[in-house]
Amino acid sequence: MKSHVLSQLRSLEAESIHIMREVVAEMQRPCLLFSGGKDSIVMLHLAVKAFAPARVPFPIMHVDTGLNFQTVLDCRDRWVERTGVQLVVASVQEGIDRGLVQEEPNGSRNRIQTPVLLEAAEKHGFDALFGGGRRDEEKARAKERVFSFRDDFGQWDPKNQRPEIWNLYNGRVHQGESIRVFPLSNWTELDIWSYIEAEDIDLPDLYLAKEREVVERSGMLYEVNGFTPLKDGETAEVRSTRYRTVGDANLTACVESAAVTLRDVVEEVAAVRLTERGATRGDDKVSEAAMEDRKKEGYF
Repeated sequence: MKSHVLSQLRSLEAESIHIMREVVAEMQRPCLLFSGGKDSIVMLHLAVKAFAPARVPFPIMHVDTGLNFQTVLDCRDRWVERTGVQLVVASVQEGIDRGLVQEEPNGSRNRIQTPVLLEAAEKHGFDALFGGGRRDEEKARAKERVFSFRDDFGQWDPKNQRPEIWNLYNGRVHQGESIRVFPLSNWTELDIWSYIEAEDIDLPDLYLAKEREVVERSGMLYEVNGFTPLKDGETAEVRSTRYRTVGDANLTACVESAAVTLRDVVEEVAAVRLTERGATRGDDKVSEAAMEDRKKEGYF
């Protein structure tokens, strides 16, 4: 790898580690939100580095929608076993069964994750939640601070954000309030993949290309499986595809790709001009402001 690329990655790594250490120093009970996707895995890898040789001093929480790819759950469990970190699982299905949330007609459990997340954060007393959002992903995330203040209802006000001059972060909160923290804010998708290659980070195999049976819907390719069976009149075909991002299995599309190694993925990402969420996330197609609306309600 070229030295200037490595220098850029080490600079981003140092910034993220500084942010994590700052949170642990300022906040009472932080927690890392862990989906099993590439960004949250990079965050956990950074947390291990930040506090080595000690163990990571906070738990990770997976908001389990019940619509996960099995390979993602397997990878999550490998990381928990390898790092010894405490895993907290907040189940959306359990929330549905208890009447906390109701299933949405479109089959998405993205929006109804929010009450489950907020309930779990309150139950465990978490006052800071690390999220893997990056500013290059989506316009609502582009305007959010590294330390993102949330009121006592878990809600975000984009017009009332705290200044972060000279990388000074204000984590002061009152009882019931909290902070969402985004250590990867200044990373790009290309940075993430370059870092994964440089560090040889363990990921779900969904991120690498292979032959998959897919069906095209609204211009996106969905793998045919138990979550996305064929509808009447649809025809499946086999294509070489991979996933750029991982969400609910019924609403996350794959993309045509021949990238079978991490080096292939880095080269492929360097050439694309559409963000991974814009290219593959059906749950972001609800409206132009879908992500910002969810974040205002308390989403990641």
